[in-house]
Amino acid sequence: MGVGHHEAAWRHPRTAERDILDVNHFVEVARIAERGRLDSIFLADTLAVGPNVERNSPAVFEPLTLLSAIAGATRHVGLIATASTGYQHPFTLARAFASLDHISGGRAGWNIVTSAGFDEARNFGYDAIPVHAQRYRRAEEFVDVVLELWDSWGDGAVVLDVESATFADPQRVRTVDHVGEHFAVRGPLNSPRSPQGRPVLVQAGSSEAGKDLAARHAEVVFTAQRSIAEGRRFVADLHGRLPRYGRTPADIAILPGIVPYIADTESAALALEREFTDLISADYALRQLSAVFGVDLTGLSLDERLPNLPAESHIEGQKSRSTLVRELATAENLTVRDLLGRLGGGRGHRSIAGTPEQIADDLIAWVDAGAADGFNIMPPYLPGGLADFVDHVVPILQRRGRFRTDYEATTLHGHYGIEAPARVPASSGRRVGAPA
Repeated sequence: MGVGHHEAAWRHPRTAERDILDVNHFVEVARIAERGRLDSIFLADTLAVGPNVERNSPAVFEPLTLLSAIAGATRHVGLIATASTGYQHPFTLARAFASLDHISGGRAGWNIVTSAGFDEARNFGYDAIPVHAQRYRRAEEFVDVVLELWDSWGDGAVVLDVESATFADPQRVRTVDHVGEHFAVRGPLNSPRSPQGRPVLVQAGSSEAGKDLAARHAEVVFTAQRSIAEGRRFVADLHGRLPRYGRTPADIAILPGIVPYIADTESAALALEREFTDLISADYALRQLSAVFGVDLTGLSLDERLPNLPAESHIEGQKSRSTLVRELATAENLTVRDLLGRLGGGRGHRSIAGTPEQIADDLIAWVDAGAADGFNIMPPYLPGGLADFVDHVVPILQRRGRFRTDYEATTLHGHYGIEAPARVPASSGRRVGAPA
């Protein structure tokens, strides 16, 4: 996220604010991740300028375009882009991600989101956020169509035989002929299968509908869990949903997000965290909080507690995030000021301040307790916060035999240790060129 995941990162002296507009900054971040042998970089995205452009805008570059530039400057690290099922079409999205997968040599991943923001809805002609259940019905069909399009070219379909003048084997290229509630798509996709078969599917929603979508399709799940107990409950819940879709825990990696503040001593790390908290703009943070609950909270007193707010069942936007924020405020009896400070870095994800050894100990404890398969590292500032993790925490994990010392695979599926799924035959397609 720009120059760091903390909402005030662009104001801190450890960042260069103009890096937000510099593609070379993002290339450097990717190269640092690759230096640390990390699985992937992951670009969040929204389809609106943000709640208060005077203070901050969370996303400037369109992720797929940016990752195409990064692909040429890296060799190993995976490239995951967020893209919405709410305001795009399956054909154009499938083609764009297939192109990135080819450009990167099989390193692409799609973070599936349904877009829960009111400003996003208005940018596409809606006067309200589409109903939550409707968004997820559309998302289910959207993903089905994308998978069919990615599978409309069989393995070995591209022949390139000059002597016989055969570009592709029509027996291995099929239409999709999908007709559903939301989409009608003939196919095939005009992009053949990539080196990893198809991009990795990633999902980040933790509502009931989001967890069902993850259980059916996701190979990687990003989630916000604040304790080992919460993490274990989430893992058990998601694993319990897999059998109905013929899947097992080996088919999916669950990665809670963490925001690490790293320093030589714990007190220095805590002081660094406070520096960022002190830079939070209350008017920006209150608008973000308003977006979470779908009500105007900009007039709240910072020294009061949260008022009574709509229950998750009455929220059509960020259902799971609203529950997480409400539970955090209630469990710790936080004032609005304290709550905004806790959300400024992680937006509900867990912040941790400590030495490299303490960070490494914490990560290992979560994995050993069955609360995570790995982690989505969300540095509060970039590139320095990622460099600190890569140069000081990763070597500890490597010495303890808990993380790779070099890349062992060439694709994103390989990095995650997840076998690329078998092809999903087009449901009603026919060979291209065959009589209709």
